[in-house]
Parts: sequence; C-alpha cells; structure tokens
Amino acid sequence: MSFESFHIPTKKELENASSQELRTYYAASVSVNPNLSTQSIPPTIPKVFEDTIALTNPFVAKMAVSQYQGVIQNFLVGLVNAKRILEIGTFTGSSTIFFANALKRNGIKPTATDRKPVIGLDISEKYANVARSNFADAGVEDYIEVIVGDARENLAKLEGQQFDIVFLDADKLSYRQYYDTVMEKNLLSDNGIIIADNTAFDCVTPFINIPAPVSDDAKPLDVPFGSYPETPEFGKGIHEFNEYIRKDSRCEAIMLPIGTGITLIRRINSTNNN
Repeated sequence: MSFESFHIPTKKELENASSQELRTYYAASVSVNPNLSTQSIPPTIPKVFEDTIALTNPFVAKMAVSQYQGVIQNFLVGLVNAKRILEIGTFTGSSTIFFANALKRNGIKPTATDRKPVIGLDISEKYANVARSNFADAGVEDYIEVIVGDARENLAKLEGQQFDIVFLDADKLSYRQYYDTVMEKNLLSDNGIIIADNTAFDCVTPFINIPAPVSDDAKPLDVPFGSYPETPEFGKGIHEFNEYIRKDSRCEAIMLPIGTGITLIRRINSTNNN
C-alpha cells in the first residue's frame, strides 16, 4: 500500500477526499481497537516508516506496508490461529513487526529451539540489518530470524518446516516460483493462507480480461499508470501470476482491492476436492 496511508489526514483533507479515499480512511480508523493489551499498531511503527523514507526515497519506501494493511495482517494472524509465519521480502521490517506483534498478542512465545516463530527472507544484508535493529526497538527480536540471500534458493531449503501464513512481498516476477515452491515443498499448513501483496499495481489492472500467458500482440487498456515506477512488462508478469493462481486447482483465492491489491490464497486439501 502507498506511503500516503501513513499520513493522518486533517479535517480539511477529509472534506476534500473522494468517496473511496474517505471510505479507506474511515475503515482504517474503525479497525484499531485502543483497548487491546497488545496494541494493533506497534508503538515503534511510525518511526520505522519515517526512518525508511530517510534511508531510501519515497518510491522505494513504498515497499513497506501501511499501518492499515499491518492491522489487516494482525487480524489474519488471529483468524487462522497462526503460530509460525514466513515472510518473503522483509525490507526494513515493518510488516514483520506487525506479524510478530500479532503472535505476541495471541500468546505465542519464542521457543528454545532454533526455529523462530517468524522467518523473513530478504536479498539485502543492508536492509536485513536495519530490520534487525527495528525488531529490537519493537521488542520482538526473539520472534524473528532473517535469512539473507536469494529467496528462491532459501525457500527450498525450508523443506520440512510448515507455516500458517506465507507472505509474498519480494520480487514480483518471482511470485509464481515462490508460490509453487511453497505448495510443492508442503511449506503451508493445512489451514494456512498465503498473502500475496501488490497484485493489483496500476500497471497490472490494464490487463483485465487478457488471457495468460499474455501474447506479444495483446492490447491492454490504454490508461496512465500511477506514481510507481512500473512498466508494462512488470504488469504483464503479475497479471500472469494472478491468472495462474485463479486457475490452479490446488487452491482458491480472492483479491482484495486494498491499496495496490492483496490476494489471499488457501490450499484446497485433496480430500475436500473430490
């Protein structure tokens, strides 16, 4: 979701907002319970967002999830009674903190084993170190392990472990490979869900109703892209992933038109598919 979602709008901004923007602001405001013993929005999250902008730039910083999306992820952790979470694409750790925070709220504690409740995969040692510092500030460092390297390779090495939530938020053009590895290596628990982020980027939606794989002579809608540095090739790749998921008999999926799109995917067990 966009970094604009981190901004608390003034009354004047709300009065000038579109109906869709106002609906989003309202939904976010009524989704936060101020009376929970573990807060819906971890106290250090605003600083993580601010530091991420300072460390990178506004475009790169948009890779972080918004507070509203973090609250949604919190809710999903409780909904599936998650005990272990795999995050593919950790960046500076905002999403990871939300996940660990939700586990903490639900009474999950770090174990004495080397298998932490949350595993994060990231390609950048620089961002992994920033994330580790942010985890410590948030008091959830004992919940999280970050593995640095090519997520496609490290994902396969996790065979033998299972996760209740798998969050896809790394290289978008590798989503299908991530997904297939999760399914084929049985990394997803029976009642678990996969959350794929950014599945409706502005460069993806023009491919509506275009069959996949997308042919070279396909004619997507002629509409302008948003502020993201996207390309038609990028949009084509994500659209093909979306179509692949939609037609995969191993799962059912639903896309939520929140921010730049979130797709929720659950495995259909073979015993329930006959």
